[in-house]
Amino acid sequence: MKTRKLGTSGLEVSAIGLGCMGLDFSYATSISRAEGVALIRKAVERGLSFFDTAETYGPFTNEKIVGEALRPVRDHVVIATKFGFNIVDGKQAGLDSRPEHIRKVADESLKRLGIDVIDLFYQHRVDPAVPIEDVASAVKGLIEAGKVRHFGLSEPGVETVRRAHAVLPVAALQNEYSLWTRGPESNGILAACEELGIGFVPYSPLGRGFLTGAMNGKTRFEEGDFRKLLPRFTPEAMEKNQALIDLLGRIAREKGATPAQIALAWLLAQKPWIVPIPGTTKLHRLEENIAATDVTLTAADLASIAEALAAIHIEGERYPAHLLAATGR
Repeated sequence: MKTRKLGTSGLEVSAIGLGCMGLDFSYATSISRAEGVALIRKAVERGLSFFDTAETYGPFTNEKIVGEALRPVRDHVVIATKFGFNIVDGKQAGLDSRPEHIRKVADESLKRLGIDVIDLFYQHRVDPAVPIEDVASAVKGLIEAGKVRHFGLSEPGVETVRRAHAVLPVAALQNEYSLWTRGPESNGILAACEELGIGFVPYSPLGRGFLTGAMNGKTRFEEGDFRKLLPRFTPEAMEKNQALIDLLGRIAREKGATPAQIALAWLLAQKPWIVPIPGTTKLHRLEENIAATDVTLTAADLASIAEALAAIHIEGERYPAHLLAATGR
């Protein structure tokens, strides 16, 4: 497996990581804890070294799966988790990035993961009630205490990144980014990463499954599937967004690859410090995603894709309004 460095932080990881959220959270179909542990260990066997979880996934259960799977190979992997939500009776109840809460979450995450130090600790969403300088200072204290190695932010605005970075170097940003969610290109996030030496970790790099080509306007989601809430996954939006899948299919045939591999290869081609974290519950999809690192898109390929994308309108917002409002702060 090829590796990449997340900016100038010194944090080196496999070129593709594994987003573990979907193992038991957000989708109608999940797998057992034993199956999740087995899949993560198979990912390690195939060269993956970067694994992403969060206290709120479950909540709490996802970290336990990740910890059980990775403890035998702890010295060979990078584990990222997140803080920032107030969880009451098993449900998200707003944001909480008060320093005392950050310290509490760190201790609890370490216990659930069964490890001594968190490699990368992200603020899951920016809390407007807590100055980002206070958040960065709290994580800095955790680093000094040996409980955390690196600091990250998820879905922040550029000014927040700059303010946080002035207090404590930010190792990585985790934002949604893919062929159909390209906000980081236009909102200054990627430019800030390049300027400040920050790595970038796209979540949902396969568009929550849409970019695999396995869905269309006739696809229906079961109760409990997070995608039922997303404007981009209405039947009408998926029907209109089929043009993007058609484009991916054409390129995939030319390259002897799959649409998912083209979508991941496109992300990898954008910057050398970008590390996507697709999630899956299936071994054959895991292996398909890993093989994307062997797909080469030339400058001519990328120019052709850019030209085609310019003519495609993506229908539907990526989040409903109340969730979209929590991004870019």
